[in-house]
This record gives sequence, C-alpha cells and structure tokens, in this order.
Amino acid sequence: MPIQTLLVEPKIHYSGKELRPHWIYENFDLIGDTIVAFSGSCQVAGHDLVDQVDKKADDFIRSESMLHFLVEHFNLPLPEAILRQRLLICLIQEQLNEKAPRIIRTADDLYYDGRKLSVSIATISPVSALIHVGLNISSRNTPIPTANLTELETNPEMLAKRIMKKYRDELASMRIALCKVKGV
Repeated sequence: MPIQTLLVEPKIHYSGKELRPHWIYENFDLIGDTIVAFSGSCQVAGHDLVDQVDKKADDFIRSESMLHFLVEHFNLPLPEAILRQRLLICLIQEQLNEKAPRIIRTADDLYYDGRKLSVSIATISPVSALIHVGLNISSRNTPIPTANLTELETNPEMLAKRIMKKYRDELASMRIALCKVKGV
C-alpha cells in the first residue's frame, strides 16, 4: 500500500509528544505508513527531546510558527528510517532551491545564509519508525539565528502538498526499483 498523506488544516502545537507510535492514527484515522503536515508553534525541551546530545546539552527547540512533517513507517529499522529522513530533507531542499538556490543541507539540517531553517529527528518505537521535520515559518523568538519560509516567499501549505507528493512518489519508485530487478 502506498504511503498515505494528509495536510491538516487546524494549527497544532508541536511539543515532541506527538513523535510516538500511532499518534497519526489516533488523531486522523490514518493507519499504516503515513506522512502528515501541519503548521503550528513548536516547543520541545527536557524529557521530550529525542536527540540525546541536545538533551545532555540542555538545549531546546522553540518557534512561534513552523511547518511540521510527521512520518510513521512500520517494520522499518532505525538506519533505514534515518535514510528516509535524509531523503525527505533532500526533497525539501530541492523544492526550496527552485526559489532560493542557496539552501544548504548539512546532514539532516537545512540552512539559508548560515541560519538554520529546519529541525529534524528520526527514531524508532517498538512498532514503527518515526520522523519529524519542522521548517520555520517565522524566526521570531527562536533561540538561535534562523531562516524561515516567509523570507523565502514560500507558501507553507503549497510546499507541504508538493513535499508529501514527492515523498510518496519517491517511495513508490523505490518499490518498483526493488521489484523489477533479478538477483545476480
């Protein structure tokens, strides 16, 4: 079954607690491999930080407005989840570079003019792999210098639709590539 996609209309505050198995199903009745996008504020700190390096450094994530992508894949090990996270980041970079060709990717982060545009993490649960990507819509009151979609003159909803379609199409293409070759 192809990955399901959904652009969620009401704004949702992202606290990190959403990065858990079946959150998408519980809130939107989509079961299975899914990517949803929504906008809303972001505040992740303390025990809700999944990145242990950030947690140890007592870092936090805060943005008054972000475009969030939340992905859940079942039966996927962490190394492959990280690869899919990087694929998603590359697709976002590719789309944004059509308007602002100076978006730079370093690992799973995107930067514009040296300022951080994104946050991203991939992790696993006992039943699924989970990915979160957040793109600043606004840079107001962020804890570090950040870039944002507003200054890139990018409509978050239109970007979300394009990214989710490209991610779905890329995964479908990968499945075809897997099935069309013979072993040697």
